[in-house]
Amino acid sequence: MAEADPGPFGGLAPISEVAATGTELDALLRAARKPFVVRGLVADWPLIAAGKRSNREARDYMLGKARDRPFVVSVGSPNDGGRLFYDDRMGMNFRSGRARLREIFDGIDAAEGKPDAASVYLASIDMHDFFSGLYEENHVDLGTREPISSIWIGTRTRIAAHNDFPANLACCAVGRRRFTLFPPDQFDNLYIGPIDNTPAGRAVSMVDFHDPDFAAHPRFREALRHGLFTELEPGDALHIPSMWWHHVEALSGFNALVNFWWRESPRWMGQPQDALNHAILSVRDLPDDEKRLWRMLFDHYVFGNGENVTAHIPEEARSILGPLTAESAGRIRAFLLRSLSQ
Repeated sequence: MAEADPGPFGGLAPISEVAATGTELDALLRAARKPFVVRGLVADWPLIAAGKRSNREARDYMLGKARDRPFVVSVGSPNDGGRLFYDDRMGMNFRSGRARLREIFDGIDAAEGKPDAASVYLASIDMHDFFSGLYEENHVDLGTREPISSIWIGTRTRIAAHNDFPANLACCAVGRRRFTLFPPDQFDNLYIGPIDNTPAGRAVSMVDFHDPDFAAHPRFREALRHGLFTELEPGDALHIPSMWWHHVEALSGFNALVNFWWRESPRWMGQPQDALNHAILSVRDLPDDEKRLWRMLFDHYVFGNGENVTAHIPEEARSILGPLTAESAGRIRAFLLRSLSQ
């Protein structure tokens, strides 16, 4: 393949590439702490074969698998350059609605090749709920993992840097994708926006990667020192570990990406984001001396969690201070629901 284009940041390092199939992939995923690319991992998918023949054939293939139900679709404006983001008032610069997949694809067909066409984006569509047989013909064997399997479909788009709690294997099926990644600890240098008012459910970087304002975002230069990039062709896959920030660009006139999300921790464990939101509600605006005390308590019970927390309590009486189980997690969840409803 041609050398990948790092986009506007020529100094970024490329993401490491590995060769892996089957059990090799499983071992790599279990050990991975950094992202990696596997070229051609899913090159035998029928969706990829259809897309290589033409964009229309890729759409026809998906239409043949689609269930008869409305899909959520986002539509930008002709002048947004494909960037789905905030508008000047911190609302969204796109509108969202519901339509059958055939209606959406008819619109893409009609606008294909027009330079002023509005961007169209179907984000994180559950393959099991919205299609019949698409997953079965286009998936990766992830062993004992129970992934959420999603497909992302659309025209040229730019999605602001964000992170996800689950680990992710992103497989390019139609078109090309450019990913720009940053380690989890770079959040402060990426100038993250609101937690609750977001374009797609996760807080995003406020930096325009195509036109960064270094006067407004000077620490972004430090983030770039740690940035990585890759460009995926159909059949290539990228592993994005949990909490890595990723900026995603769909580069072709029509694109489809299939991704598989999973978490290594048990499903009955809570979402860390929920704990952060609750801490903002309950702790952040306390007086400084009270916040210092709560910081110590969090260190004691959560981040330190040493033997001194429970050594003086009989083992059978440690309740939720002992190792978490599905049962004790359920008790915590029920207690929180009662507390939050008061």
